[in-house]
Amino acid sequence: MIDDKLAAAINSQINQEFSAAWSYLAMSLWLDEQNLDGFSSWMRLQHQEEQAHGTKLLNYLLDRGGIIKLDAIPQPTNEFASPLDVFEKSLLMERDNTNSINELYELATQLNDHATKSHLQWFLDEQVEEEKSFEDVIALLKKVGDDITGLLYLDDKMAARSAEDHDDDSA
Repeated sequence: MIDDKLAAAINSQINQEFSAAWSYLAMSLWLDEQNLDGFSSWMRLQHQEEQAHGTKLLNYLLDRGGIIKLDAIPQPTNEFASPLDVFEKSLLMERDNTNSINELYELATQLNDHATKSHLQWFLDEQVEEEKSFEDVIALLKKVGDDITGLLYLDDKMAARSAEDHDDDSA
């Protein structure tokens, strides 16, 4: 049986993952409204990944005898200044998520819960990849600036990403 304090912290992380999924869906829809189908598709995959991350944590907590307590998910922001704004906000969200997972890992360490530490290591490794992906897109968007041709080229490149490109064994 998992420690109650750790179970509560994992529940909080589950809700954070589902909230991020909802935010990425809103971002995908905004990008779609801007006729940036490639960016929208890329962000839709982020939405699916975050849902899978929440589910992976949820299943782990159930396996450890914890009780799931899903909270209401706040309405995500659905207005953005530009694609760059979308990705900068996404990076901030990922960094917050990384901090939360680090705190979870520290709590598991304090409680000598090695199974949870082992489970969370996957999430820590995943966060390194997530932050790098957003940083890379932001760098490209900054290089493109206001050049519509460059933006459309990037949009086309973003459409090439598929779920298999980011081998996510989170389910």
